[in-house]
Amino acid sequence: MGNSIHLISLLLLASSLSVQAQEKRAMTFDEMVGWERISEQSISDNGKWVYCKMEPWRGDATILLYNDKGEEKATFKPAAKAEFSSSSEYLLVTKTPPLEEVEAAKLKKTDKDKMPMNSLVISRLAGEEETIDSLKSYKLSETADWLAYQRGSKKDSTLYIRSLSGMQKDSFPAVSDFGFAKKGNVLYVVSDSVLYTFIPQKGNNRISGGKGVFKKIAFNEDGSKLAYLYCADKDSAATHSSLYLSVGNAPGKLIAERGNEAFPASWVISENGRVYFSEDANRLFFGTSPEPRQKDTTVLAENRPDVQVWSWDEKVQYTQQSFNKVSDLKRSYTAVYNLGNQRLFQLATEALPTLQTADEGNAALALLSTTEPYGTQSMWTARQFHDIYTVNLETGERRQIKEKAPSYMRFSPKGKYTYWYCEQDSSWYTRSMADGKEYRLTTPQTFVAWDEDNDVPDYPSPYGIAGWTNDDQAILIKDRYDIWKFDPAGSSSPVNLTVNGRKEQITYSLIQLDKEKRSYNLNEAQYLTGFNESTKGFGYYTARLNKPIAPKALLAGNFKLAALSKAKNADAVIYTQETYEQYPDIRLSDLSFKKSIQLTDGISQQDSIIWGTAELTSWISLDGRPLEGVIYKPADFDPNKKYPVIVNFYERNANTLYSYHMPSPGRSTIDYPFYLSHGFIIFNPDVRFTDGYPGESCYNCVMPGITALIAKGYVNEKAIGAQGHSWGGYQVAYLATRTNLFAAIESGAPVVNMLSAYGGIRWGSGLNRSMQYEHGQSRIGGNIWEMPLQYIENSPLFNMNKVTTPILIMHNDADGHVPWYQGIEFFIALKRLQKTAWLLNYTGEPHWPSRLANRLDFQKRMFQFFDHYLQGAPMPKWMSEGVPAVDRDFELGY
Repeated sequence: MGNSIHLISLLLLASSLSVQAQEKRAMTFDEMVGWERISEQSISDNGKWVYCKMEPWRGDATILLYNDKGEEKATFKPAAKAEFSSSSEYLLVTKTPPLEEVEAAKLKKTDKDKMPMNSLVISRLAGEEETIDSLKSYKLSETADWLAYQRGSKKDSTLYIRSLSGMQKDSFPAVSDFGFAKKGNVLYVVSDSVLYTFIPQKGNNRISGGKGVFKKIAFNEDGSKLAYLYCADKDSAATHSSLYLSVGNAPGKLIAERGNEAFPASWVISENGRVYFSEDANRLFFGTSPEPRQKDTTVLAENRPDVQVWSWDEKVQYTQQSFNKVSDLKRSYTAVYNLGNQRLFQLATEALPTLQTADEGNAALALLSTTEPYGTQSMWTARQFHDIYTVNLETGERRQIKEKAPSYMRFSPKGKYTYWYCEQDSSWYTRSMADGKEYRLTTPQTFVAWDEDNDVPDYPSPYGIAGWTNDDQAILIKDRYDIWKFDPAGSSSPVNLTVNGRKEQITYSLIQLDKEKRSYNLNEAQYLTGFNESTKGFGYYTARLNKPIAPKALLAGNFKLAALSKAKNADAVIYTQETYEQYPDIRLSDLSFKKSIQLTDGISQQDSIIWGTAELTSWISLDGRPLEGVIYKPADFDPNKKYPVIVNFYERNANTLYSYHMPSPGRSTIDYPFYLSHGFIIFNPDVRFTDGYPGESCYNCVMPGITALIAKGYVNEKAIGAQGHSWGGYQVAYLATRTNLFAAIESGAPVVNMLSAYGGIRWGSGLNRSMQYEHGQSRIGGNIWEMPLQYIENSPLFNMNKVTTPILIMHNDADGHVPWYQGIEFFIALKRLQKTAWLLNYTGEPHWPSRLANRLDFQKRMFQFFDHYLQGAPMPKWMSEGVPAVDRDFELGY
């Protein structure tokens, strides 16, 4: 009897699991757009509380609050943001009106002043809540439980100041600006054109007043000093602002004004420059500039010529000048006021515009530099040269230390050294600021500092530095796997601190858990991340790096770890752990990582969806190089079936094996979970390039990978598609001219004619495109006069007559990366040759559709395209009949 009952139970369980499996279904576009990702998370300073923001791509976001036992204690929806108070006793949540309500008001063309407004919830974590409605803005003290906020209509500018407990309150009328000191419970307030400082429980102090305008108001960290710009005439603020300083809440004292002898003639104190103190508050930095130019208002616009003059020898290309015009008109140059000796110096100038200070502005020496003399050649080489000077912040003395330096120097945390990497000789250098001596720390023979996988026709980049030890005693330099300690003066041999990285193929990186620290104490326990290059898994490790020791694994495995954050005053941490199948839910633990509590439950969104799996695969390229890639299969994969495949790639992505692919209406690529749920397999192969032959390199890498995939027996060879965007778009366009294997290809924003693209402009920056062919991603390795055949051979356009594959092109008319005429050349060639093709242009959009409605439309059309050619779905109307211009505003053609 017992065995019968047991058998029945097993049969019922099996039946239940079978029903559950059958209930899994394909994802809809509505579910894609509504998929909630964790867009914000934080742990309280005492480590007892965690909040996160769950946000859909379209819809209302939710703030969730958890305690340290993993219990969900509160939910706020709709919500925009949240933050804990410094005492960890309160959570402040900005609640928003429902999206549906806001959109309804917009449809009714409701006045802005009558639109639904945000509210602020003050939640005492012990339980009570208070709501401030009609919120306009607020600021929370970082060091005490005090809040300042404005509410009501636009006309109501009263500032309310209160303790979070509500026991103490104050207010100021007609407030135009306010803000707390970073580490002091003091507030500045501009009320009725008077500047005050306000200290809760002590009251306010009048700093300055009049009928003018205050700008760039800035505290030092503890709020004991306040600097600001003031101009008595509001209309003259751009040319006649003066700098004032208040110490200890005393009335402001004039520090600098227009015409100061320290400034170049006709220079003014800039309202666009940053005003800030050094960390020790002994220096005040501010911006100056030439007097802003005024337009001639005596000439009508129609009588003024509108012409650009481009010069062959201008240091900055005119298109780049145009792109930077707005920021250049607001450019300012840093000056300094020393509070101790009350001396003021102009530091940066038009000839030396870039200033870098050390030790958060505390150090006596800073660097000034310029790249301007070498601007023309950098247009073609994509490489900057620098003239570099030291400047003494106490005396103003300048001294040139580098001319036409190929590398930019950076300061060590305390400013005792500068350091740089020279790509031309693959070596790290330091310079002592005390005596000017330079030290070469590495050579190519002694230390592999450069990217061993570099495959662009340029000098390889370094792996970088991991940081410095306290008091600038040592610089920590990375190779491919390990972290090495170097004496910055080169007086002792380097030490491999992590010992086993290269042997185990683990790439170690130091984690700075205290966000305010700028260096490492190697006598204390340090925490590291590790990436296993072989397994693609991640880990958290610890070690005392005061001597060489292999880091101890705390949590490591076949998953990805991310978003690690430590409580300020406790050993509690939050982090995420993910695989392709495992949603990156937030986990709470301590620094031992022995136990963790999963807080969020984002993975439950997958319960009814056919998800998928990811597996690593390998093959050999046609030119003999070992390669890796990832195969993504539907969760209900049956090895006896034949599946349609989409090959999607860019360069190298095998290291992302354990990355979760958050469903989204992506702007440029297929959505992996969506396509897997609809019965596709996705293949993401790595590509390694040879200089001069990017197209052939792609063919040599991708095609044998597809062949190896077909050999596994579950691929429908007549239903293989390819999809790529930008550089990926170029590669799939090239493949279309080399093989008839593909049943359909989507190519987004591709270059198809390298000859015409070489002379083009990246309108998103104003830069010329030639540098990327000679030295960058396009990998030709020379100009069109040196290597014309490579430009032609690698351009799909010249072989369009060989295309047999239906092609969907997406290229937008405001593309700032790839000239959209490349898409036009592509489409017109296919149309002229009567090849099957469509072009999507999301008008006014850049390199990819950015508006959510356009992104969703692109995803729908691309899926319909592949669904038709790879799965036999009916051809949608927009493909069979098109969407004429007169119908565009009325019919989508789905």
